Amino acid sequence: MSTLSDPFTWKTPLPDQHATAAIAIVSPVRDESKYIRRTLDAMAAQTVWPEEWLIVDDGSRDDTPEIVEHYQARYPFIRLVRRTDRGQRVLGSGVIEAFNFGRDQLQSDYRYICKLDGDMSFDPTYIETMLAALEADDRLAAVSGKVYRPEGDSLVEEYIIDEMVAGQFKFYKREAFEAIGGFSQTILWDGIDIHKCRLNGWTTRSIRDPGARLFHHRLMGSSDKNVYKGRIRLGRGIWFMGYHPAYATASGLFRMAEKPYVIGGLLIVGAYFYAALRSEPRFEEPGFREGLQAWQRQRLRAVGGRLLRRLTGRGKQRIAG
Repeated sequence: MSTLSDPFTWKTPLPDQHATAAIAIVSPVRDESKYIRRTLDAMAAQTVWPEEWLIVDDGSRDDTPEIVEHYQARYPFIRLVRRTDRGQRVLGSGVIEAFNFGRDQLQSDYRYICKLDGDMSFDPTYIETMLAALEADDRLAAVSGKVYRPEGDSLVEEYIIDEMVAGQFKFYKREAFEAIGGFSQTILWDGIDIHKCRLNGWTTRSIRDPGARLFHHRLMGSSDKNVYKGRIRLGRGIWFMGYHPAYATASGLFRMAEKPYVIGGLLIVGAYFYAALRSEPRFEEPGFREGLQAWQRQRLRAVGGRLLRRLTGRGKQRIAG
C-alpha cells in the first residue's frame, strides 16, 4: 500500500481478484470536485470492496461527474447516475431524496447498505472493520468510525457519542435499515434514524479504532454557504427532531468548544429556542419524541451523577490531605 504526499489519499493498482462483500453504497454528491478524488481513492484502497457503489450526481455544475467516470472505467463496482440540476444544494431532505433515487436503482442482492458523502476519506481497513463489528453483534443495526478533520499536521476529532453513528458514512444492516423505514426525508435525518433504531430494539455504535477512522475534509456544517448558517440549521433541526430543552442547551454548551468557538454553540441554542417560540413543525411519529426525551433525560442524569461523584471524590481527597 503506498501513500502520496497527501496522507489522506491512497492509490492502489487494480488486482485481478479482490475481496468483496454484499454491500451497496449510495453517495449523493453535488459539486464535490475539490474532495471526491480522496473519497474514490480511499474506496479503491479498501481491503474489502462493496459489490456496488452508486454515486448519484445531484446536478453538479463542476467536473464531479467526469472525475467519477474516470474511476468508473477502472473499478467495476462504481456506477454513476445523474439527476437533473435542481438549481441549488439542498441539505437534509434533498440529500435523502437523492439517496433514495440511488437506492431505487441498486442492482445487487446486498446485505448491508451505506450512505457515504463525497468529501470523505478513510483508512484502508475501514469497511473490513465495520463488517466485523456488525457480524459480531446480532442487535447492532448500524456502525461508523470516529470522525476527524485534518487541520495542518494534526487531526481534530468531530466528537459524537459512542451510541451515535456518523452521518458521513452510515453503515447499516439491510434488515435493520428496512425495519426503521429507511432515512426520513427531513432535516436531521441522521439523528432520527438512530433513535428509531433504539425504539425498534436495535443498538448503534461509532467505533474508536486506529484502522477505521473517517477523515472529513470540510468543516462540519459548512457545506451550505457557511458554518454559521450550518449551526443555525442544526439548532432548528434539533427542535424539529424533538430534543428536550435541557438537552438542547447542554448540546449547545458542549459545541462551544468547537469551531466556530463559543458563537457556534450559542447559535445552536438560540436557533432551537427561536424555533420553539415560533412553534415550528416537529417530527411527528407516535412515541418518538417521548422516547427520545426520556433517553435524553436519562443521559443528563448520568452525566450529572458522574460530575457529582467526581466533585465529591475530590472533596474527600482534600479533606484527607
